[in-house]
Amino acid sequence: MKLKNACTVKEIAELLGCTFVGSPGHIVSGINEIHKVESGDLVFVDHPKYYAKALKSAADTILIDQKVDCPKGKALIVSETPFDDYNKLARHFSPFSPQKVAVNEKAEIHESAIIYPNVFIGSNVKIGAGSIIYAGVSIGDNTIIDDHVVVGPNTVIGHSAFYYKKKATGYDRMHTCGGVHLKSNVELGALCTIDAGVSALTVVGEGSKLDNQVHVGHDTIIGESCLLAAGVGLAGCVIIEDHVTLWGQVGCASDVVIGEGAVVLGQSGVTKSLTGGRTYFGTPCAEVKSKYREMAALRKLPEILENL
Repeated sequence: MKLKNACTVKEIAELLGCTFVGSPGHIVSGINEIHKVESGDLVFVDHPKYYAKALKSAADTILIDQKVDCPKGKALIVSETPFDDYNKLARHFSPFSPQKVAVNEKAEIHESAIIYPNVFIGSNVKIGAGSIIYAGVSIGDNTIIDDHVVVGPNTVIGHSAFYYKKKATGYDRMHTCGGVHLKSNVELGALCTIDAGVSALTVVGEGSKLDNQVHVGHDTIIGESCLLAAGVGLAGCVIIEDHVTLWGQVGCASDVVIGEGAVVLGQSGVTKSLTGGRTYFGTPCAEVKSKYREMAALRKLPEILENL
């Protein structure tokens, strides 16, 4: 999330009641979680295991739970509870604002778009030319819907990211301040759920088609002309490259990349990144010919055991 007005690290530290390391005039122009950081951003880290990743990332400001060597050109903000303080910043710069009307006055809807009854449209939403939004759809804040997009009945776009920190008192949700971008000619079936990015955008690429009851987790990027059949579930921060086909009930773990042109057959489980241009099957999935040979060998196992 980019800040409307950039702040200095000194101003951010004072807001949080924390100390800082670096130039007082060091600029913070955005806040993002680690998967989406860019130059100018602030990111948080609260475990030594991930210090190096945060310090070497594109982020220029690191909200961290202990003082460490500060890389040249960067700044540190030292906090006892980086997660909580990051949440404080997210709520400060993007506060929750309840809405009591069906269509927010700040929404921009092209005159040629068709909006069926019983549709909810949040703040800072843009809906492009020729798009059709069917009945019962909920479109959350910070959603961009380009031209000629079709959204099926009762689909939910831009609900909060499924991102929690486990504490002794329970699970604490990361405040969502990101959004969703549906590019031109995307079609979503009925009862799909597309979660907003934590602080960036979840994206469905141009011409991609999602069947009924597909779930797309926060900060996932789906490329152009992809086909996702009914019941597909993608965790957060997945990258689906162009022209990928995922057949029914495929499940995909977080932080994996599925390469361009890959095909994953129904009910498969994707637990690690897949090379493009190949067909996969099974859980954990593997190239289909290899997996079929493995299954054929397993069918012979009882006979082999009987003959021992």
